[in-house]
Amino acid sequence: MQSKLNPYISFQGTAREAMEFYKSVFGGELTLSTFGEAGMTEHGVKPDEIMHAMLIADNGITIMAADSATGMREYVAGTNMSVSLSGDNEEELTGYYNKLVEGGQVEQPLTKAPWGDTFGMCIDKFGVFWMVNIAGSKAE
Repeated sequence: MQSKLNPYISFQGTAREAMEFYKSVFGGELTLSTFGEAGMTEHGVKPDEIMHAMLIADNGITIMAADSATGMREYVAGTNMSVSLSGDNEEELTGYYNKLVEGGQVEQPLTKAPWGDTFGMCIDKFGVFWMVNIAGSKAE
């Protein structure tokens, strides 16, 4: 799988509504996962709020989103966007993460996530929020 770069938008309880709207604009396939479905009830999240949403339009446009969870990054309208790097090339994506965090701040180190992938978040030295997701092995 080739590495991909796309926006990841944070919402405050309206991720489902927003992503359904974007689907009406761009078309394509929308997948939604709630915090409850993932067994993630810490951080004061509501089980029915969106932990991860992904819209892939027929032309390849990809938008990801989630509802902000209490205790995680504070939701501030206008600064609610991250850049998401994803794929299965562990060496490449780990290298990107390590370079992005130089002079910046680790939000979450690259670690095994509840969904089986390796995931990390950081803020680069320019204040840009980054998310890196390395797909887990299908045999796991």
